[in-house]
Amino acid sequence: MKPNIVFYFTDQQRWDTLGCYGQPLPISPVLDQLAESGVLFEQAYTAQPVCGPCRALFQTGLYPTQSGCFRNSIALPEGVKTLGDYLTEAGYETGYVGKWHLASTGELEKKPDIDYTITAVPPELRGGYRGFWRAADVLEFTSHGYDGYVFDEHMQKREFKGYRVDCITDFGLEFLDQVQKDKPFFLTISHIEPHHQNDRHCYEGPAGSKTRFQDFVLPADLQALPGNAAEMYPDYLGCCRSLDDNLGRVVDKLKAMGIWENTILIFASDHGSHFMTRNRDAHLNGYDDYKRSCHDACLHVPLVICGPGFEGGKRISELVSTASLPKTILAMASIDVGDQMIGENLQTVVDGKIQNRPNRIFAQISESRVGRCIRTADYLYSVYAPGVHGGEVMDSDLYEDDFLYDLKADPAQLHNCVADPRYQKIKEDLRAQLIEEMIQAHEKKPVIRDGKIEA
Repeated sequence: MKPNIVFYFTDQQRWDTLGCYGQPLPISPVLDQLAESGVLFEQAYTAQPVCGPCRALFQTGLYPTQSGCFRNSIALPEGVKTLGDYLTEAGYETGYVGKWHLASTGELEKKPDIDYTITAVPPELRGGYRGFWRAADVLEFTSHGYDGYVFDEHMQKREFKGYRVDCITDFGLEFLDQVQKDKPFFLTISHIEPHHQNDRHCYEGPAGSKTRFQDFVLPADLQALPGNAAEMYPDYLGCCRSLDDNLGRVVDKLKAMGIWENTILIFASDHGSHFMTRNRDAHLNGYDDYKRSCHDACLHVPLVICGPGFEGGKRISELVSTASLPKTILAMASIDVGDQMIGENLQTVVDGKIQNRPNRIFAQISESRVGRCIRTADYLYSVYAPGVHGGEVMDSDLYEDDFLYDLKADPAQLHNCVADPRYQKIKEDLRAQLIEEMIQAHEKKPVIRDGKIEA
């Protein structure tokens, strides 16, 4: 039988929160053990550090500028074939649990024109998921760290009491309790943690997190830059530990069912968090900003895959994009979509079949700016469209320099070299690579010019 697939993904989780990526505190014993037996991607990056656009990419295998879902509050378009569609056609039973964020449509950061933020998402707006459903379009509007509600496949409210990560996982276990034994399944558990609670402007870890994780050590970028990490980090880590504890519950359930050996589990996050250290002018556009930038704090995410084909405790050093996850998931189910989806089958990277593969990633930035960036092993280069609002426009004909970091000399990305004449030739080469990536993403070939940049 084809393998079962579980996609367990988190929201706004930095890669360096986890032991297998160097976190010194005991945050992720379960995932650390899975990484030892599976495959860990050391350099995995999101292609869009905003919740809705990244989720649209996960469902469609298209860049947000291709699907039109380039910012939050844009619903998945009709007629786009999704992960749910492909897997259902291939005989998979599907289940979706948690945060959806792809049904409501309207003006950015204001009351949507079509509003499912606190009501049930109708079947036609569930992205091809036709079976088990325990989700809310905007889970942070229907719940807090403790208590809340989602809706089921019959559009009935399902209230929960307790810590949100525990309760969302309960719904995932409910799906496993009712799966058909003779049919493979694809289960997505889409947690909102460790995303900050919007209406309370803070991270909400389990009770006691501030004491439990008071001995934290901030990553170098958060130590160096002004932000709110010193206050928020213990609760942030508390969220991450709860996510790991609940991952353990899922693994234990799969083992108890006798299907662990035929299940592939994917752990990832949509984007990271810079704790208000970057985009310090974002408030001018109405944001309390934790993402929406080209920096590793936002783009570098955890990615661990374990199960058939992803075994042996491998650590992959090549740069990969989580934009490849839809194509990879379908390949796990023996579905070849060719060039209908972006990215690559990550199995080929794991197997070393990567001759002439560009070791770089490309990302689109929206809302805070219309931005694009490219990251290689040695450099990060980013551009933006001057005078253009990133919540209103998804692309541009004209960009200017934004950031250039020499990652070997400056891994924390603190010193912007984009106007340094010593890096001019390097910048020109990166600029050419960035334009190549933009064209491959079906964007217009832009003009990119030098800008007046403050270090």
